[in-house]
Amino acid sequence: MLKVEKLKILVVDDESRMRKLVKDFLVKNDFEVIEAENGEEALDCFYEDNKISLIILDVMMPKMNGWEVCREIRQTSKVPIIMLTAKGDESDELQGFDLGVDEYISKPFSPKILVARVEAILRRTSGRNPNEVIETGGIVIDKAAHRVTIDGNDIDLSFKEFELLSYFVENAGLALSREKILNHVWNYDYFGDARTIDTHVKKLRSKMGGKGEYIKTIWGMGYKFEV
Repeated sequence: MLKVEKLKILVVDDESRMRKLVKDFLVKNDFEVIEAENGEEALDCFYEDNKISLIILDVMMPKMNGWEVCREIRQTSKVPIIMLTAKGDESDELQGFDLGVDEYISKPFSPKILVARVEAILRRTSGRNPNEVIETGGIVIDKAAHRVTIDGNDIDLSFKEFELLSYFVENAGLALSREKILNHVWNYDYFGDARTIDTHVKKLRSKMGGKGEYIKTIWGMGYKFEV
């Protein structure tokens, strides 16, 4: 069975009531939420957890304001950031966009609208969907990060090997013809032959070690991924 990992959102606001309101709505929509009550704590959370998919960041905060947090994060990361502000000041918004803010929401706002914006940004920024991280039989595929781990160890795959493994896992239990694999992994305009797939499967299996046995050959037809 595939286990879908929830996308993680960091909510940063010095008002606990506001954090709870935002968190409740996000959790209800199947996101995982981490909270921080000031800018310094936000940066600590962000650097400790490399799986944060989006940050909701209040501008006015003690210790370190939202602009400073945004500026620091943008030095190392393109993670989507939504800024919350009590002011509807245009110069604030322009400053935000200069710093690389993805979206701007003025308080007070509707939590439903916020969740809709969060979902839209995640779709837009990385084509993310809830199946972005797929886990099965000790194999974890993080499509956004283009990373595969097997039993916690990073596996170095080429682009096509990564696409091939993702396609197999997403279609676990189904018999896939070589033609179907060619069409999906190499696209419809690929005029190569089935040996290309066999070569890639062979390399992929060897890199997967014992887990390579999950890719089963169906003689005369193609392959099937089965844990």
